[in-house]
Amino acid sequence: MASDGDNRPTGAEAMVRMLEAHGVTHMFGLCGDTTLPFYDALARLDHNIHHILTRDERHAAYMADGYARVTGKPGVCEGPSGGGATYILPGLVEANESSVPILAITTDVSTTARGRYPLTELDQVSMMRPLTKWNTSLDDSSRLPAMMRTAFRAMTTGRPGAVHLALPFDTQKGYVDAGELWADPRHQTYPAERAGADPDAIREAAAILAKAKSAVAICGGGPVIAGAEAPLARLADLLDLPIATTVSGQGAIAETDPRAVGVVGTNGGVQSTRDVVEAADVVLFIGCRAGSVTTERWRWPSTDKTIIHIDSDPMVIGANYSTAVAICADARLALDALVAELEGLSGLAQQNGAERAAAAWQGKLDAYGPLAASRDRPIKPEVVIQGLMDILDDDAVIVADPGTPCPYFSAHYRWRIPGRHFITNRAHGALGYALAAAMGAQVGRPNSQVLAVMGDGSFGFCCGEYETIVRNKLPIKSVVFSNAVYGWIKAGQESGFGQRYYNVDFNRTDHAAVASAFGVKSWTVEDPADFASVMKQALEHDGPTLVDVISQPLHEAAAPVSEWIA
Repeated sequence: MASDGDNRPTGAEAMVRMLEAHGVTHMFGLCGDTTLPFYDALARLDHNIHHILTRDERHAAYMADGYARVTGKPGVCEGPSGGGATYILPGLVEANESSVPILAITTDVSTTARGRYPLTELDQVSMMRPLTKWNTSLDDSSRLPAMMRTAFRAMTTGRPGAVHLALPFDTQKGYVDAGELWADPRHQTYPAERAGADPDAIREAAAILAKAKSAVAICGGGPVIAGAEAPLARLADLLDLPIATTVSGQGAIAETDPRAVGVVGTNGGVQSTRDVVEAADVVLFIGCRAGSVTTERWRWPSTDKTIIHIDSDPMVIGANYSTAVAICADARLALDALVAELEGLSGLAQQNGAERAAAAWQGKLDAYGPLAASRDRPIKPEVVIQGLMDILDDDAVIVADPGTPCPYFSAHYRWRIPGRHFITNRAHGALGYALAAAMGAQVGRPNSQVLAVMGDGSFGFCCGEYETIVRNKLPIKSVVFSNAVYGWIKAGQESGFGQRYYNVDFNRTDHAAVASAFGVKSWTVEDPADFASVMKQALEHDGPTLVDVISQPLHEAAAPVSEWIA
């Protein structure tokens, strides 16, 4: 309570209590002078919130993102005014566009100092407005609890997303009515207050699917967010329907399921997966934006297909394809209703899903198998994928950066159980995401193996957080594809710009030595025959580890990428 004898909670104390009331047990952030009252409240009050100090605000937001993805709870990050607010923004953009609920609290200068050129003054609300689902400045301490409830409601309902609260210094020291410190328990998890499907639209969709000859479902991240794995599997069984996914949709169905096609699109798709989409007469998009990567710039599926589209965001449906049936609803509720409708119909047409999915995988394996067994140096990425697939637990969580890791895991790693086991930042693809998101995932799933996989370009963005990992005793395992190049860009220069390589190569770093300096047990692997045994040692070690793999660069590899500029 306030030190001047007033027994009402201060704004800073109310912030702690409102986080606690919303079920927050972990938050990630970095201290600053405008944050001092909030930190003092965290230090003085008895609460159940574990605050993890990070080395920069960008990674605090990525940690909140990874935490939210594996727990089904909003992630919370915080930072100070000025540079702290600008640093935290990239994580908010990625989460918001990926339908991941995270709350960013950035403290600010006092409202009474605005316009007087105080240090770190910045119009945070204007900066955040176009890039978040909702944001405001808490200029009145008495309104703080109500605005916190609004933030959690905005994050978790409809299409989940990122929200931002600016917390001025004087608001932290103002007073709040203790009777206002309550939360709606529905907004402690997401998706909250799910929207059901229009029964007429469900009947139309069922009628089309019941008569289709070669339908296919393409699942984005929506089914995984909604927890729709069970009704999706039942739909596949009813119709023998092949189920393809986007990169973000991996986990909607186990990829060892006989009807799982795997990833389609420019990043992770191959000709045999494209063939499944090309041959379809009906395409069922589920929680999928049908964007440029998934559709290979809107070529597959072609515009002559009959499209059924399920999504919780009405703006997505019909944005890229003329849609025969639009179902604006939560993916789980929509699939539950669609399955129930189909179960009431007789003579359902079968879509030969198991046969078509098997052909898709065989097409990939024919090219992948010899490369995965290669003993060439530098090590081929396929060797790493196969080695990890052979040794990791079924419920392991892999977090992959863009560049080399994402397309290879998307194309070739077969997830044996459904659910959230693969995380990658597909909205904007910033380098340096994987390590921090893996930290959030490890905090959220402390008993699971968590692996961060990155290129050496990404390593340079994030290696400072190895100190955070060691300090917090997080047993994260890291793999670095070390090839001394910004590989995706060089591959684009190779394929589309006459091999005119410009400013994409850099000096090789001894990543194992760098990680070791932070206290991470590390190895360097140059011989592909050694990778499996070294990785086994890394997994068995009871603390954080790093395996630096001297690897083939993307522009020389058989990367499963059809378009370097999507």
